[in-house]
Amino acid sequence: MDRLQAMEMFVRVAESGSFSQAAREFHTTQPTVTKQVAATERRLGVRLLNRNTRGVSLTEAGALYYEKCKAIVREVQAADDIARQARSEAQGLLRIGTSVAFGRRVVVPLALEFMRAHPQVQVDLSFDDRYVDLVAQGIDVAIRMGKLADSTLGARYLGSNPWVMVASPAYLEAHGTPVSAAELSAHQALIYSSVVGDDVWRLHGPGGEALTVPVAGRLRSNNLSAVLAAAREGLGIALMPRYVAEESLAQGRLLPVLADHRLQEQEIHAVFPSPRLVPAKVAAFTAFLQGRFGEGWWRSG
Repeated sequence: MDRLQAMEMFVRVAESGSFSQAAREFHTTQPTVTKQVAATERRLGVRLLNRNTRGVSLTEAGALYYEKCKAIVREVQAADDIARQARSEAQGLLRIGTSVAFGRRVVVPLALEFMRAHPQVQVDLSFDDRYVDLVAQGIDVAIRMGKLADSTLGARYLGSNPWVMVASPAYLEAHGTPVSAAELSAHQALIYSSVVGDDVWRLHGPGGEALTVPVAGRLRSNNLSAVLAAAREGLGIALMPRYVAEESLAQGRLLPVLADHRLQEQEIHAVFPSPRLVPAKVAAFTAFLQGRFGEGWWRSG
């Protein structure tokens, strides 16, 4: 039996004046409690309790030991209470990790709304397009795109992130509008280099057939804002998430290309360090995000 539990038993015997009462509270037998207190006395080399037919009482050493043990037990109970409260109430610092473009355009307004609904939560937002080790970086929850690799991480599916092919009206007027995937190879492609196989675009034709098209162009960037700016300036055709292009499409600054073809959709997940004993602040934030990425979510902001 560990030393803390031995202290807890000793404290209850001292306070109740009864081995049997302490045994009932610890759901054990009186001989077990008696043996535990006796073992503590042997370890310390001092008698802690006077035992007689009327009950038990503290010796002088026992009284001193009792005061210290009572303080230790009280502090441990307070620590447990704080931990349980942190699990049951959304509070404290919530560290959120996300990619740069998605974080700035989508996660920031959602995080601010979450903070308004949970005034006991403080948020630390980290933006990084690289894969981040949640435990090493101290991230409580990350928003990630694409299929998740098998791991020990906890995760919640949030929805899908559709992509769109776009170009400016000026570019299409000058270079023509492609009507088939094969024609893309003859156009200037604005390549988002953070995607695996970025110089091969994959899509499905109107009949559902899988198509792969090698592309090339004058601009490559790992930043979606740079690709968007180049597309709006008429420098080529771009593939990008719908949420990035939506405002420019609505304004007419960009037009959809091969709209009858289906492009990739990435899964969106909230990922956290462990699926067990999820802190309340993480559970509350992931629950808040669920339902926010339904049909047409990219139009909401």
